Amino acid sequence: MKSRDTLLKLKRFQVDDKRRQVVQIETMIAEFERMATDLDREILQEQEKAGIHDTAHYAYPTYAKAAQGRRDNLMRSADELRGQLADAQGALAEAFEELKKIEILEERDSARERQAEAARDQAEMDRIGLAAHEARAG
Repeated sequence: MKSRDTLLKLKRFQVDDKRRQVVQIETMIAEFERMATDLDREILQEQEKAGIHDTAHYAYPTYAKAAQGRRDNLMRSADELRGQLADAQGALAEAFEELKKIEILEERDSARERQAEAARDQAEMDRIGLAAHEARAG
């Protein structure tokens, strides 16, 4: 039983660890998207200030070009993280399935133990009842 308890704790830890990884990746994606949105706003402000929206124009704002590069890098990073997120979610699902298998085995063992204890209790009660009956009869 102790080894199963240890295994159960290990599987729970693994599920929690995988869950933390998923949340961390989701947080990073959200942060990158937020930063990209902020850069979009800054790019638009620079374009409005300069009055030039054509990126090929010779007088297009340098800051807007640099911000577009940063925004594009952030979006590429977010896309890469989405791939990692899918992998992490798959690993979490797998770890959760393994945990559930161990929990089911643990529950079956506990049910068997409860049944065995109930059978022992019933046998003891039967023995006491039979002894009392024999004492009254004899």
